[in-house]
Amino acid sequence: MAARWYIIHAYSGFENKVRDQILSDATRLGLDALVEAVEVPVETVTEVRRGKKVQSERKFFPGYVLAKLNMNDDVYHLVKNTPKVTGFLGSSGKPQPISEGEAARILNTKEEAAAAPKHQIKVDYEIGDSVKVLDGPFASFNGVVEELDFDKSKVKVSVSIFGRATPVELDFDQVERSK
Repeated sequence: MAARWYIIHAYSGFENKVRDQILSDATRLGLDALVEAVEVPVETVTEVRRGKKVQSERKFFPGYVLAKLNMNDDVYHLVKNTPKVTGFLGSSGKPQPISEGEAARILNTKEEAAAAPKHQIKVDYEIGDSVKVLDGPFASFNGVVEELDFDKSKVKVSVSIFGRATPVELDFDQVERSK
């Protein structure tokens, strides 16, 4: 019987521990030939925190783990009895394999994200928030966010210069939310 891809439902935040536990239990029980792969699809995103760009990993499908398994009773019980696993994706708890095409799409998306990090940038301020300018000619000025341009990584801030509100375009990492 050929190995098929299955989706395992796990507690959110415990996907990596579930993956590691399944692989170690399979080795311990001599079932590692039946467990070909266990993957947690993640992507790398760039966030701006406190004025600094930080790269972090984000899960594509929080609470789900992909596993390529030669399903039999032993493998089913191995996965089902793993701590923090609630079951398989499928009707009435019966494991339903997904197609190779769907698994390849999910895993290719993961590989594409790893090869070329996406330009998704998260900032800790929104339009209308008060921010402080950290560097540049307007350093230490306070202002209000008017626009966010994620394509160019720019923010338009209205700062008060000589009592008059003046729009200034800055990089995301040049401002931070006022406390």
